[in-house]
Amino acid sequence: MINEIKKDAQARMAKSVEALRHDLTKLRTGRATTALVDHLKVNYYGSDMPLTQVASVVVSDARSLTITPWEKNMVGPVEKAILASDLGLTPNTAGTTIRINLPALTEERRKELSKVVHGNGEETKIAIRNIRRDANQQVKDLLKDKAITEDDERRSEAEIQKLTDQAIKDVDEVVKAKEQELMAV
Repeated sequence: MINEIKKDAQARMAKSVEALRHDLTKLRTGRATTALVDHLKVNYYGSDMPLTQVASVVVSDARSLTITPWEKNMVGPVEKAILASDLGLTPNTAGTTIRINLPALTEERRKELSKVVHGNGEETKIAIRNIRRDANQQVKDLLKDKAITEDDERRSEAEIQKLTDQAIKDVDEVVKAKEQELMAV
């Protein structure tokens, strides 16, 4: 029973760290990446579809993306989706091709993004601590039901704390790596 609780906590903590990594790929750094627009939804005949399902997205050089919709009539909706997004980017259309030029990040914008990265990291740490609390509560419930001894409870809580410390260390590494990526000119 205790091993199941620990495995569940470890899996949930790993998912939290992975979710943080995924969220940080959407943050813009100094170079272009298709992950910037992967989360955009485009109105495709009345239903919202991911941009990658209605167009090809290619990094043409370090500072620009090229989006080519599969259908000619999708150019307008793709442009609208980009303009409506929180990216603050302006698409340039030439025929059926949409180009997005990414301006260089200013020092002020880099610091702003760094704060966002730290905020996301802190939210993930809170989620990990909540997972720890849940796991410890499950162990306490087992003790209440007299399914385990007090020694087992203490040992389990110490092991759960080690899992938590490792997950928080992983979060710190992810945040630090993203911050270095942001600050690189």
